[in-house]
Amino acid sequence: MSNVATLKIWRGDAREAGRFAHYEVPFEPGQSVLDGLRWLRVNKDPSLAMRFSCINANACKECMIQLDGETVYACTARLEPREMTLTPLPNKTLIRDLVTEIAPPSERFVAS
Repeated sequence: MSNVATLKIWRGDAREAGRFAHYEVPFEPGQSVLDGLRWLRVNKDPSLAMRFSCINANACKECMIQLDGETVYACTARLEPREMTLTPLPNKTLIRDLVTEIAPPSERFVAS
């Protein structure tokens, strides 16, 4: 078994053409996809935009992304020693990279 997971992550925002970037992250059994993304931000690419708020005991729903075309929570999806494709939610407004608008329109803060 390999000790590396390859994350193919969609990068970009609504103003530019997006692209995929490939990253290798250390793999250990039991890790979540979120663990891999957090390692990536700390150790390789702090510019990666992603959302999570695990202080709420994995009940926040903020880390929802698409993994290989399936909608998952990054905090509960398991990292695997293979190429995994991560994309933002397709039915939400893209902000940047893996971050999409999740608040209902009536709850969004609008600066005046």
